[in-house]
Amino acid sequence: MIAVSAIMLFSGCAFSRTWHEGSVEGAGELSLAGEEKSSGRKSSADFSPFEEVSLDMSWEYADHAVIYSGKAVLYRSAKDRKDVVIALNAGHGTIGGDQKSVYCHPDRSPKVTHGSNPKGSYKAVAVAGGMIFVDGTTEAQASLDVARRLRNTLLADGYDVLMIRDADDVQLDNVARTVIANNMSDCLVSIHFDGDGLNYDKGCFYIPVPDEIKEMEPVVSIWREHERLGQSLIKGLKQRGCSRYDGRVDALELTQTCYATVPAVVVELGNARSDISDEALQKYADGLAAGIEEYVKK
Repeated sequence: MIAVSAIMLFSGCAFSRTWHEGSVEGAGELSLAGEEKSSGRKSSADFSPFEEVSLDMSWEYADHAVIYSGKAVLYRSAKDRKDVVIALNAGHGTIGGDQKSVYCHPDRSPKVTHGSNPKGSYKAVAVAGGMIFVDGTTEAQASLDVARRLRNTLLADGYDVLMIRDADDVQLDNVARTVIANNMSDCLVSIHFDGDGLNYDKGCFYIPVPDEIKEMEPVVSIWREHERLGQSLIKGLKQRGCSRYDGRVDALELTQTCYATVPAVVVELGNARSDISDEALQKYADGLAAGIEEYVKK
């Protein structure tokens, strides 16, 4: 393989990434196995698997990962390439991830806000199991379905896509997922549904950055782009007919937020009562694609 380095100007900031020319061994076309629910697929001629990506332990913060034997998959668009890599993290989907923990902050300092783990905690669950919809579908399944649909749309539109989780189970914890995105993409969108226990669908929202960590590294250098990406995603979802949650959204001290060095957002597409029919899942994907397009253009 030939190593290629590039530095590009994206959203007003300089980002660097390194990739390796080549393709996944034995993969001529994208396998659609396990994607029977995904409608609106583009032709596999529009894209092909480009490279499996492992966590490089020389990357910044990589030594904080505790689950890192899995691989992400980088797909390169086959036409009208924009030379922009969008990382998609389908939330959850790591068997055994809730049995291990990672440091909340790269400097191993304690949490300064409350959340899933209380203020003062030094560690958080490596990968939570996620919630279950009222019909028995897991959050991991629904998130992956949306991510695959979004991947297909982005590839057809000329974006390259880094699928952090491209299978039901990927052995990469939340630190490993973020570090891979930091080094192999220009922005990271994590797809989730909220486990709030409500008996109604409250709609879409993104998780903002708490004021208490905006002066910490690496958050201080990138949190404004986190917020701008999140706002663009919600705008795109609303434009495509997805309901928006207009209630109070608590800023959370997420592992992704604390470790990201590229614009990164966790978006919650709804909750256990949300519609997850094929039509609804495609609508979520279309809305996220519209939001990404708006963010990149600005």
